Amino acid sequence: MLSANWSAGLLGTRLAFFVAGVGLAAWAPLVPLAKERLAVDDRMLGLLLLCLGTGSVIAMLLTSVLNARYGSKPIILAGGLGLAIMLPCLVIADTPVRLGAALFAFGVSLGSIDVAMNIHAIELERDTGCPLMSGFHAQYSIGEFTGSAAVTAFLSLQLGPVFSTLVCSALMTIAIVSAWPGLAAGSGQQGPSFVLPHRNVLLIAVLAAITFLVEGAMLDWSALLLVERELLAEAHGGIGCMVFSIAMAAGRLSGDAVVARIGDRATLILGTLPIVTGFLAVVAAPVALIAMAGFLLIGLGISNVVPVLCRRAGNQKMMPAGVAIAVITTAGYAGILVGPAGIGFVAHMFGLRLAFGMLGALMSIVTLSARMMMTDHR
Repeated sequence: MLSANWSAGLLGTRLAFFVAGVGLAAWAPLVPLAKERLAVDDRMLGLLLLCLGTGSVIAMLLTSVLNARYGSKPIILAGGLGLAIMLPCLVIADTPVRLGAALFAFGVSLGSIDVAMNIHAIELERDTGCPLMSGFHAQYSIGEFTGSAAVTAFLSLQLGPVFSTLVCSALMTIAIVSAWPGLAAGSGQQGPSFVLPHRNVLLIAVLAAITFLVEGAMLDWSALLLVERELLAEAHGGIGCMVFSIAMAAGRLSGDAVVARIGDRATLILGTLPIVTGFLAVVAAPVALIAMAGFLLIGLGISNVVPVLCRRAGNQKMMPAGVAIAVITTAGYAGILVGPAGIGFVAHMFGLRLAFGMLGALMSIVTLSARMMMTDHR
């Protein structure tokens, strides 16, 4: 790319990540309201959330092929507009079947934009030769904060879920349309559109699945945990997600500089302590302030895991980078596919506190697997 085109591409990619974050996080504070509106238990809610993951995984499998032929630009636009259109549908669905269908379509949009924007980000990172992934994912976290904060604020002001989602949809539409001119058109990736994943890519994919499972559970279940433990009122349940997203954004904004200084492996391993401490604080907190500190630590610890995993997948030489990105993002959303339902079943049998404790243990496995992941990555 020429320098001017590169700058425009940088802005467009940042906006794409921002839109994806807004869309997903705007749904998080609405989960308790959906549960109350439809009068479903944790197990049924988990099954409904499963629809979002199913749509995402199906879209990702298709996106890896479509991106190879058409490039990432049209997929990013379609995914962003799809999120904007479907978000209000999530709050007007009045039966479990309708909500499940809306979540499926929402997941299709999210899965499409997720794969395409990460491929576009890898291409920009290669052009510059500098770490950029943490910065891009920081925009995703900023989007998460924006979405969860806006919906939580509007609900607190008694403006209602429909108004809240319409405002977020308008913001996403403006952002994705603004991103369109700067995105590189491209002609798709060179080489095969599908190959069997190499074992090292599969390892990265497994770690991505666990990480996405944990991140998704934080978005889907954090508000419910705080409300059910009577740490916060229902209208304020999204504050935990907001704190988590702020910490994620802060960690990712400094993540590229940290990676450039100490490397990918050390970045992952250093995240273990805040993750473990944070989950212990969340599950044992007697007051909301301690729980918020826990969400802060979890967000800081987990912030650069996904950017590092995406970079490793994009830089390996054993299979086409676009296919590798599709593999790990598909695996990641397979984690989201299994995660909400799994957390729902565990919560139904043993309570949300134990479920969140299990999430902390899983995330520690990811960060402590850094040495194995970095071995023979080429």
